Amino acid sequence: MSATTQQTLPPPARRRSRGAAGDTGFRVLAGTAALLVLILLGATAAAMFWGGLPALRAFGWHFFVGVEWDPVAKRFAALVPIYGTLVTSAIAMLIAVPVSFGIAVFLTEVAPTWVRGPVAAAIELLAGVPSIIYGMWGLFVFVPFMADYVDPFLDAALGPLPVIGALFSGPPMGIGMLTAGIILAIMVIPFVSAVMRDVFTLVPPSLRESAFALGATRWEVVRGVVLPYTRTAVVGGIFLGLGRALGETMAVTFVLGNAHDFSISLLAPGNSIAAAIANEFTEADSDIYRQSLIALGFLLFVVTFVVLAAAKLMLLRMARREGT
Repeated sequence: MSATTQQTLPPPARRRSRGAAGDTGFRVLAGTAALLVLILLGATAAAMFWGGLPALRAFGWHFFVGVEWDPVAKRFAALVPIYGTLVTSAIAMLIAVPVSFGIAVFLTEVAPTWVRGPVAAAIELLAGVPSIIYGMWGLFVFVPFMADYVDPFLDAALGPLPVIGALFSGPPMGIGMLTAGIILAIMVIPFVSAVMRDVFTLVPPSLRESAFALGATRWEVVRGVVLPYTRTAVVGGIFLGLGRALGETMAVTFVLGNAHDFSISLLAPGNSIAAAIANEFTEADSDIYRQSLIALGFLLFVVTFVVLAAAKLMLLRMARREGT
C-alpha cells in the first residue's frame, strides 16, 4: 500500500495497515531467527560428521564397540569414552534427582518464608560457579576424601558381594567414575532443583488448600497434587540436567582419571567423550587421530540429541495422556 493511499484512509484503517505491516515484519524476523537456529544445528552436525567420516570409514563398526585407543599404532575405538559418559551421567542423575526434589519440596512446602529466599539464592549461585572450579575442588579436596574413606569402605563392604561386587572393587585411588559422577551431581543439582522449585510454585494455591481441607498431610499434598500437576515440567527439568551432565568437560577431566582401559568398576579410572577430546585434541599428531576425536564429538552430539529427543517424545506422550 503506497503512502498516498495510506494518507487517504481514515485513521483507524491507517493504524490497522501499519499494524499488519509490523506484524508481517515481526513474523519474518522471528521465523528467520528460528530457521537460523536449525541451520546452525544442522551445520554443526554436518561439520563434525564430515570431519570424523574418514575415521568411521577406516574402523567401521569396530569404532563403536572396540576398546583399543592407541595413538602410536593409529588404532582407535570409542567404547570406553561412550561407557564413561553414560555411566558418570547416570550416577549424577541418580544422586541429583532425589536431592533436587527434596530441595524443591523444602523450599516450596516446608521452609518458612524468611528461609526460602536466601536458600534459593545460594542454590542459584552454585549454578554460576565455573566448572573448572568444581574440577579443582574435586581433585584437591574430594578425591583425597574418596581415597581415604569412601572407596575403601565400598571395596570392603560391597566388593565381595556376588552380583554388584564388580562395580565396587578396585584400588582406592579416589579418581574414577564414581567420583566424577558425584561431582557431576553437585553441578547438576542447582539446575534441576531450580526448575522443580519454579514449577512447584505455579501450582494454584486453591488445589493445595482443598487437599489440606480434606485432611491430607503435607506429603500427600506433594504426592497427590503437586507432582501430578507439574509432572511434565519436572521430567523436562530432569532431562535438562541430564543434557548438562552428558556434555560436561573440565570438571570430569580433573577427577575421572582419563584412562582408556575398560573397567566395569566404578572405582577405577575411566574416560568420557568430552574429557578425551579436551585432553587429546592438541596432541593429535596424525590425521586419523584428529579425525577420531572429531568422530567422538559427533557421537556426543548424537547421544545428546537422542536423549533430548527421547525426553521431548516422552513429554508429548505424557501431555496426550493428560489430555492437554
